[in-house]
Amino acid sequence: MPPRALSPSGLVLVDKPAGPSSFAIVRRVRERTGARAGHAGTLDPFATGLLLVLLGASTRLAQYLVGLDKRYVTEVDLSARTTTGDIEGEMLDRHPAPADLEARLKGLRGEIELPVPRASAVKIEGERAYKLARRGVAVEMPLRRSRVHELTLVGCEGGVATLDLRVSSGTYVRAIADELGGHCRTLRRTEVGPFSVEDADDERIVSPAEALAFLPSLEVDEATAQAIRQGRRRVEERVRVLCGGDLVAVNGTVLP
Repeated sequence: MPPRALSPSGLVLVDKPAGPSSFAIVRRVRERTGARAGHAGTLDPFATGLLLVLLGASTRLAQYLVGLDKRYVTEVDLSARTTTGDIEGEMLDRHPAPADLEARLKGLRGEIELPVPRASAVKIEGERAYKLARRGVAVEMPLRRSRVHELTLVGCEGGVATLDLRVSSGTYVRAIADELGGHCRTLRRTEVGPFSVEDADDERIVSPAEALAFLPSLEVDEATAQAIRQGRRRVEERVRVLCGGDLVAVNGTVLP
């Protein structure tokens, strides 16, 4: 890959629309900037909201962003379950909305363990689950443990509940909807860690130092920064090593 692909380097906050895949959004940003690009946490095609796209040398920083908590707002149709837990799946059953919704929500706060949706990228015996599901192959999905920090019932009308959730990385909101006896009619990611969809601007590139501003920092002089870049010195702590405001390294990950 040519050196120019390492620049520009930074983070782009994208408000993803419904329809395109996360990879399609990344491709658009890559084509526009000419830099290598990757995301720090996918969104399903039907979902909207905040997608973190890393550019250039900053693609090395994905590991520090993928594990951040996420916030979602979803409309859950409580009258029907689908094969995918969202509007794109086939209907499994239709039933009256549960009368004990508050009690069910209470059981979904804190540490939870739910089956991974069949329409997911989890590998089952070496193959993606969603590919098996498309072929109609029945498999037992693994359980995924996660934490629901906040789960608020914003409103409920006509059998459709609007939920606001803050969850740990790796939580499937579709699995929560399925556990409630319904499916996600809409799903919007509003926050990833300290980043908000309200700040999304796909024309702005957030600097690497600012992208990791939630980590503590250590300012070093130019000589030390050069030694770190050349591998003659290493900072093991999970801190941003800065020189003149520019990110040099974080926890052993060095930027050029």
